[in-house]
Order: sequence, then C-alpha cells, then structure tokens
Amino acid sequence: MSGWEHLAVLGAGLGAGVLTSTVGVASLLSFPVLLAVGLPPVVANASNTVGLVPGALSGAFGYRQELREHPRVTVVVLVTCAVGSVAGAVLLLALPPGVFEAVVPWLILLSCLLVGAQPWISRWLRSTRNEPARLRHDMSPATMVFSVLTGTYGGYFGAGAGVMMAAVLGLGTDLPVRIVNALKTLAVLAANVVATVIFVAVADLDWVAIGLLAAGSLVGGYVGARLGRRMPPAVFRALVVVAGVTTAVVMLL
Repeated sequence: MSGWEHLAVLGAGLGAGVLTSTVGVASLLSFPVLLAVGLPPVVANASNTVGLVPGALSGAFGYRQELREHPRVTVVVLVTCAVGSVAGAVLLLALPPGVFEAVVPWLILLSCLLVGAQPWISRWLRSTRNEPARLRHDMSPATMVFSVLTGTYGGYFGAGAGVMMAAVLGLGTDLPVRIVNALKTLAVLAANVVATVIFVAVADLDWVAIGLLAAGSLVGGYVGARLGRRMPPAVFRALVVVAGVTTAVVMLL
C-alpha cells in the first residue's frame, strides 16, 4: 500500500470505530476501503474483523456505565454472541465466498424495519401480556436464540450486525435506547474477539491493514460511545434505519 492508501485505511478505521459505537455498520465503511487498496475479499473480510476489535473494545469501555446497570443481560449478550461467532467464523472459512450474499441484504432490511417500528411493536406486545406495565429487563429464551444467530452473522461477515442486534434487543426487551446501544457495541466486540482468535490461527491476514484499522478504530470507538449515550431514541432509530438501508442497497448493487 502507498502512503495515501495507508491514510485511507487509518481514516476508515476511525470512522468505523465511531459507527461501531453508534449505528452499528462499521464494515460498510472499512471493508470497501480494504478492497479498494487491493486486498482480496476473504483476506479483507478477516483483516477487517481483527482490525476493528480495538474500536469495539474502546466503545464498550465508553459504555461501561450503561453495561453495569444490567449485568445479567450484559453477560448473556456477551456469551450468546461469542458462541454464535464461532459458527460464523467457521462458515466464513469453510464456505465459498458470496454464499450468503443473496439473503444478507434482506436480513438487514428486515432489521431496519423492526428497529424503525420498534416503539409501536413494543407497545403492542406490552398490551398483549398479562402484566402490561411490567418492563422486560431480561432476555427471554427466544431473544437469546436470535442473539446467537446475530453473533453467527457477526462472525461470518458483520456488516449490519449492530443493526440486527439493535432490532433483537429492541423487540426482545424494554431496555432504554442508550442501554441497547451499549449492549449492541458489546455484541460486536464479542463476535469480533472470538472470530479474531480463529482468524489469527488459520486465516490469511494483512497485518499492515489490521494495524492501521486498529489505531483508527481505537479512537473512533470511544468517541462514538460519547456520542451514542447522548443520542435521543428517535435520532438513534432514524440513523440505524438509514445506515442499515444504505448497507443493504450497497450489498444488493
């Protein structure tokens, strides 16, 4: 890579870190940049996952106060996404490139629809329960299953995984948006860390790109967390929908 390409990857890492801690579509920015500087798709995908771990880590650190408020849910999200990520990383290495290309954009679009409609869906769900006034601060078995599936997708590719987790937590719990944002960032961290262990052991990686992404995302993740905790719920949902739809359209094209 040339000097300008180094700067482009570093800048992509910074922007991806901010996106990780806010709307959850970091790979929408960083993955195309890695392809543009000449990395093969599978190498770019694996290197992107490894390089963005510091961004998710600094983002989760920035949300440490929110994560302490619901320790049980924090642990469940961490475990379910880590378990799912193992399957996702194995799929990435075992399956031909592009196997999920046809279905992933539609999954992201569905997640965007769920995030956008979440206030109305949650009100309807509360009205159907025997105790409509009781808020759900724990994850049901069904929500855990979807969390595992989101972790699987995160380990496989990851673009829009934060959007999917926001939809899962938004519909499966009644937690405030700032908590959902923190848990979404933690989910991305769990998936990326587990996938990184596997990729470092068996995948082809570009360590120059990883170092540049890591440096940029480390700063961006913390900055994004500072922005995300102050983001009004309506603004958060709108940005997630816009980012998710953009990701899906880019993948379809």
